[in-house]
Amino acid sequence: MLDGLITALPPPPHRIRGCEGEFERHFSEGAVMIAFAMHLLRTIPGLREIEIHPDGEHGKRFDFRGWFTKNGFEHSSAAGRTTYAGTYQNAAGQSVVVELVSGKGDVVAQIDGMRFVAECKGGVINTKHPGQQSRLKKGLCEAVGLSLCAKAEPGTRQFAVAPRTPVTEKWAKQMAARARSAGVEIALVDDVGRVTEIA
Repeated sequence: MLDGLITALPPPPHRIRGCEGEFERHFSEGAVMIAFAMHLLRTIPGLREIEIHPDGEHGKRFDFRGWFTKNGFEHSSAAGRTTYAGTYQNAAGQSVVVELVSGKGDVVAQIDGMRFVAECKGGVINTKHPGQQSRLKKGLCEAVGLSLCAKAEPGTRQFAVAPRTPVTEKWAKQMAARARSAGVEIALVDDVGRVTEIA
């Protein structure tokens, strides 16, 4: 299980009624990327390196460097002008390369001729506010759509990844069969990084 994926923030006045609890629990896109990347490192035998491709906005909403540092990864080399891009390594010899590039997929891994590519979306996971629930649904649909836009290549598994909530679970189950027929697998991530692949 992973700690530190959720950012708790006071809800704005118009969303207080919909919030389940005192604070909104934001599972940002950057945190979803990290959760899915850690899932792949845990579950794919022999995988030692994985790439995460956030953009500048993701870095404003989630502290990549802080999370890796607190979870046993050393920032071994920097890249670009941001404080968090570069390579992170842990004691087990696993590496995560954080590179601010677009068009490659949010999470990318390659091993033994297989390639894994994920498009990720985030959202507020403890609200009944209609606008925020709609954003969760739209985020999941966008992740599926972006995956479909990528060129399908032999030896590649494509994933659309979103936070696991009642809303995303409902829509993922409705889309799963059609998405899979087009080569896209849907995965939902909970607040401690557990991944459920929707069949």
